[in-house]
Amino acid sequence: MTRRPPRLAPTPVLTQTELDRIVRVALREDRADRDLTTHLVLPTRLQARGVVIAQARGVLSGIRPATRTAERLGLRVEHSLPDGSAIRSGDRVLEVRGDARAILAAERTMLNFLMHLSGVATSTAEAVRRAGSARRGVQVRATRKTLPGLRVLEKLAVIDGGGDPHRQDLASAALVKNTHLDLLGSSRWRVLEQAIQQSPEISWTVEVRSAAEARRAVAAGVRSLLLDNAGPSGAKAVLRTLRDVPARRRITVELSGGITHDNVAAHARTGANSVSLGAITHSAPALPFHLEIRRVAPRRASR
Repeated sequence: MTRRPPRLAPTPVLTQTELDRIVRVALREDRADRDLTTHLVLPTRLQARGVVIAQARGVLSGIRPATRTAERLGLRVEHSLPDGSAIRSGDRVLEVRGDARAILAAERTMLNFLMHLSGVATSTAEAVRRAGSARRGVQVRATRKTLPGLRVLEKLAVIDGGGDPHRQDLASAALVKNTHLDLLGSSRWRVLEQAIQQSPEISWTVEVRSAAEARRAVAAGVRSLLLDNAGPSGAKAVLRTLRDVPARRRITVELSGGITHDNVAAHARTGANSVSLGAITHSAPALPFHLEIRRVAPRRASR
């Protein structure tokens, strides 16, 4: 089994405040408090039960924001499956009860969260499956290629799918990319070595483009390398040159750039410790869900 690279940043934390902000913005965007059609055709105080049903096989994610959407509109959540559940077409993933107008006002926002985030989780799970079938222990990582305002939810969806969320933001970890190195010019390795010596408590990762750069980064004290756009053959060549480096067993190598579900297995077979895919967040197909709603008799107060 390949050695699992250190996580660059802590697991994303979705606070109640942040969750409320995301849901509030989504409901405001849909003007859920001014549902013109519903208010014109439905009587007030009509009680109903709404059931969200999966329409395809996949991995569930987005229950927390979907539940909070329902709660903000005064609905009671009576049943829900946990995020990370394997689901099939026909599975009842969420049930709410309350005012029919509120259920219909919440419908699209709840489904949007579930469709997008379950799509991310399902896409991640497929990438994990394909990478793992090629080489056991290879870690599948996400990137910062996320939808603005939804990053924490998408990163959590990646975890639901079995992947690693990677860096949450620019303040989470030190990742020296080609853009940094190009700006430093000929002094790049000296500056990098000084930075590592001054901040040894930080987990440093450096992006390299060749075997020579990989060896130079290791000599500067780097123990985590990011090899971008090398392809499987290029990655193998770089990894071969690191075999005789004394610190090789402590070095982890991540591959990125142009990695898709179709070629993730080939990248996994190179011997790298991890692969990162922007596609699992920025191009994940939505997983379909729909809402069924039924009128119910109001509950009588117990005597």
